[in-house]
Amino acid sequence: MFTLWPDTRRSFRTLSEREILSLAIAAEEEDGRIYSELATRLGTHYPGTAALLEAMAAEEDEHRRLLLDMYVERFGKRLVPIRREHVRGFLVRKPVWLLKTLTLEQARQQVWEMEESAYHFYLEAARLVNDVAIRRLLGDLAQVERSHAASATRLDKELLGEDGHNTEKDAAHRQFLLTYVQPGLAGLMDGSVSTLAPVFAAAFATGDTHQTFLVGLAAAVGAGISMGFTEAASDDGRLTGRGSPIKRGLAAGIMTAVGGLGHALPYLIHDFWTATAIAGLMVVIELWAIAFIQKHYMQTPFWRAVLQVVIGGALVFGAGVLIGMA
Repeated sequence: MFTLWPDTRRSFRTLSEREILSLAIAAEEEDGRIYSELATRLGTHYPGTAALLEAMAAEEDEHRRLLLDMYVERFGKRLVPIRREHVRGFLVRKPVWLLKTLTLEQARQQVWEMEESAYHFYLEAARLVNDVAIRRLLGDLAQVERSHAASATRLDKELLGEDGHNTEKDAAHRQFLLTYVQPGLAGLMDGSVSTLAPVFAAAFATGDTHQTFLVGLAAAVGAGISMGFTEAASDDGRLTGRGSPIKRGLAAGIMTAVGGLGHALPYLIHDFWTATAIAGLMVVIELWAIAFIQKHYMQTPFWRAVLQVVIGGALVFGAGVLIGMA
């Protein structure tokens, strides 16, 4: 949804060379800690992957050292206190240490996303700076981050064996998740849940299927436009590698509208109770479909997804019915 609060974050293109280096140092420190934490969480059951992650953490520490050396040489010993969340276009890293459970595929998906965003960050940063030495360092780091996928493949063969390597999803599939599935799932959840209350409140308040359909149509289309624009404006993809904002916006907007229309279309039927019964069935199908997608694509435990989506949706549905009958 659109927000009335102004975005106080800095545009990446307005950062100075000193601020870019400080941001890169902070980013490498955070990524190194995330890799180490992932290795610790997975070490017991997946020692091969843990060894890979520890190697990547060590590499991030080496990147941090190179950046620090360049910073001290150019700007002295006082870093600018700037982090990803202070800059527009960055996605905040997922708090791995707060996850109750962590699957192997969740960890590998996050690592891939981190590598992609690091590559795009260094690529954009190198284009912005004029200092030749800094530009060379940032360009070199961009190529290193780009080669991580190939390095990870080689290490998978050595540490995980062919069986472990063969279970890896390729880069195209991971990019598909980032560009289409994640925003589409967010849109489907928003459209399915947020439109429940107005549709069923209108249904039980008026008892008129035509008026209820118009309310549902307006809610679905309005939510779809809002979510689409919000997703497209949230991130241009240059720093995160999440893909075209237009594609992500369309995925979020269309799926939001689909989620809302699912339980609005039955009210094209003239008989009120028949339409309401079918709409209620559609709500159940929508919410369970969301839970399935979360389990299949996002590696969310199925019953946790059910608790988050189905129970939450049921509460919104109940609120709409109660308001409509008041």
